[in-house]
Amino acid sequence: MIKSVSVSNYILIDNLTLELDKGFNVFTGETGAGKSIIIGAIDAALGAKLSKDVIKTGADKAYIELNIELDDDFDKTILVQNGIDIDGNEIIISREILPTTSRSRINGMLVSQDFVKEIRERVLDIHTQHQSYNYLQQKNHIVLLDNFALKPHRDNVEEFNKKYLKFQSLNKRLEFAKNSVETMLQQADFLKFEITEIENADIEDVDECEKLEKELDILSNIERLKELSFSSYQTLYGEDENIISALGSVKSNLAKLSQMDESVSLLEEDFINSYEILKEVASQLRNYAESKENDNERMDKIQERLSLLEKIKRKYGTTLSDVLVKYNSLCEELNRIEFSQDDIVILEKEISELSQELSVLSQTISGARKELAKVLSQAVTNELEKLELPKSRFEIAVDNSPMNETGIDRVEFMISTNISEPVKPLAKTASGGEISRIMLAIKTIFAKADKTNTVIFDEIDTGISGKASQSVADAIFDLAATHQIILITHQSIIAAKANSHFYVKKEQTDVTKVSVYKLDGENRVKAIALLSAGEINEESTSFAKKLLDK
Repeated sequence: MIKSVSVSNYILIDNLTLELDKGFNVFTGETGAGKSIIIGAIDAALGAKLSKDVIKTGADKAYIELNIELDDDFDKTILVQNGIDIDGNEIIISREILPTTSRSRINGMLVSQDFVKEIRERVLDIHTQHQSYNYLQQKNHIVLLDNFALKPHRDNVEEFNKKYLKFQSLNKRLEFAKNSVETMLQQADFLKFEITEIENADIEDVDECEKLEKELDILSNIERLKELSFSSYQTLYGEDENIISALGSVKSNLAKLSQMDESVSLLEEDFINSYEILKEVASQLRNYAESKENDNERMDKIQERLSLLEKIKRKYGTTLSDVLVKYNSLCEELNRIEFSQDDIVILEKEISELSQELSVLSQTISGARKELAKVLSQAVTNELEKLELPKSRFEIAVDNSPMNETGIDRVEFMISTNISEPVKPLAKTASGGEISRIMLAIKTIFAKADKTNTVIFDEIDTGISGKASQSVADAIFDLAATHQIILITHQSIIAAKANSHFYVKKEQTDVTKVSVYKLDGENRVKAIALLSAGEINEESTSFAKKLLDK
């Protein structure tokens, strides 16, 4: 229920705070006094479309705040999941309206207008002459019908919903599995191609490229290498006047010197070591020169191998070490791609079994709905008769529909208010006075099933008088036992039934503004008298007192 409404700088309202009661709250006042502005403000706070024109002239912004007490059975999960802190059963919904935008909050947390509207559908129904609401929307009719049923039927509907959601989930998995087969096979084939390509490269040494390039460099310069090495050998040992021979004379002289002077023996020893090393170098240079031969075949093989390895590195890594890391990664990925046709068979079997269960359960639910629709159709028709619509017929149409989360039915409320006219969808029903009473009749019957706890009627008395007014007053009073009612009326009989009476007055001094006063005692008697006769006199006052004493 709405505990309080605070409004500032909204149309003609400067600052206004109203404390509303749990039962029947009525608003009266002269035509054009601004009663509907208050209803409009509540509507705006709960997500209705607005224009910047609602900001009071001279103000920068408008602000509306509702303090709402939730029912004990209200599912707070929706609030928690959206990051809204809630302590107890009260929430504050506010809307700040600026010239170019507006911001809505719940308990101080910024929320979207769509989210506010979702909360609105759970806490409030509103009906004005130009606005339809929950009961007019066909999408809600099947839920209203199911909620009115006894627990076994509601349990069946809940079970069906859970199984249908599972059915949808399994079908999505099956579709994914089937679509994935070809994709996975293609992916696996490509992975195998890449793995085979690397394996065929037969990489055993990550330094192979560097080694091959060095070998190729040698083979490419073989003649020059032979020339340099052989020339060096000739100079050291191969010519008639070579270095080794000349050094042999030095060796002989040192031998003689050491015989004459032992101190030279160390020099002789060092020289002999160097002499022998030089002879070995000369020998190795000769062997090196003789071993080097042109090998064009080997050069071709090296170049071919290097070309292959460069291609592999371009595709799989900067170095051969990177290529091997990539190879291991590809092998692991291939191992992860596992799909069995048996999975599809299992899914298809599970879906088939679940489909049969849904078919049987949906038929049970549909049969129960059709029986329940007959009972409720008659009950609402009887209620319409009490509200002075004796020729009306109300029917709940239960037609076949493709299976969805609610079953195989399409439910729609139908009505005819004239005996000569066939029933038509409730949303297309005629005059304001009729539709107000129709809504009231439906709400009276569905009160136990309705999860919203606040109902707002803007001028429900339009087009009615006399006996119809008394019937409407009695029906609203009964409905107020289970719902908070907020109602604008011009009927004294209806206003007298209220638990709380608010009088709306437009006051014009330098500026125009709307004020609201809560009435009791003599002030309420005067307001009822004014409603009944258009003026306050002894007769209207007496009539008002009689109404209030009832």
